[in-house]
Amino acid sequence: MASTLTGPALTASRNALSAAMADHPDIEEDSKESGEVQEVNMESQAESIRTVFSDPTNFNVKHPLYSSWTLWFDSPATKGRNLPQTPVSAFPPTPVAQTPGPAAAQGWMEDIKRVISFDSVEEFWGLYNNIVPPSQLPQKANYYLFKEGIIPAWEDEANKNGGKWSIQLPKDKNRGNVDKMWLYTMLAAIGETFDPSLTTADPSSPTPASLITGVIVSTRPQFYRLSIWTRLAPGVSATEEGGLKERIEGVGRHFKYSVLGYPENAKLAGPLATEVEFLSHKDSEKKKGAKKITV
Repeated sequence: MASTLTGPALTASRNALSAAMADHPDIEEDSKESGEVQEVNMESQAESIRTVFSDPTNFNVKHPLYSSWTLWFDSPATKGRNLPQTPVSAFPPTPVAQTPGPAAAQGWMEDIKRVISFDSVEEFWGLYNNIVPPSQLPQKANYYLFKEGIIPAWEDEANKNGGKWSIQLPKDKNRGNVDKMWLYTMLAAIGETFDPSLTTADPSSPTPASLITGVIVSTRPQFYRLSIWTRLAPGVSATEEGGLKERIEGVGRHFKYSVLGYPENAKLAGPLATEVEFLSHKDSEKKKGAKKITV
């Protein structure tokens, strides 16, 4: 019977089985000698598989994500300086890779620091548990969590036809909530729940690209801003696919109701606060006539 698992899920299953077989080489040897498929005691094999949930220090199987991700950081303290080590992480810094975007983004990219890349659940928690939370970041600092190979700039090929969902929250009322909101936003991104087309694709067809390219949290003197960047925006891409507006709106609804936890029909706008709003990157450059989508 053919497996119904695809991509990283299939890889994870094979890795787990390989780890179990490595701990029981006698099973494989017996099968080779007899030429027959031996009955496998799955309960016994499962006991040899150690994950971070059962053994936080000596696990032998990791849980892969559907995509690899990179965390970037900048703040006034990093601008114009070639820091030997980023101040927000206990991990050694990852050298900044060659920027894939146009030259227009190069000057800005000199100030942003690449912290680390990861592609598993365990590596994500190792990163998260060793960085400063947003509520403790200095003013005008930003965390950018983007898929590997995509830089957090409008000029990047993956972002230029896209836009962003964002919400602005007053700092004094949300200092105790922003860390949880940022964590849940990151988990939704790496878990591919904002736009689940990537994880629900027909195994027999090419996997469609997720709309999501990255998520950002920004600290400003009087507010926090959380953003979700998409690779497409309604009315921007010449090759716009059917149902794009509905998919974009679905991302916003999931962000507002499931991730941030606001009740349906809640009105959020107020002093220093905004609704959950979508704006294309091209419209962000306009001072007038920008078309926003709200949920």
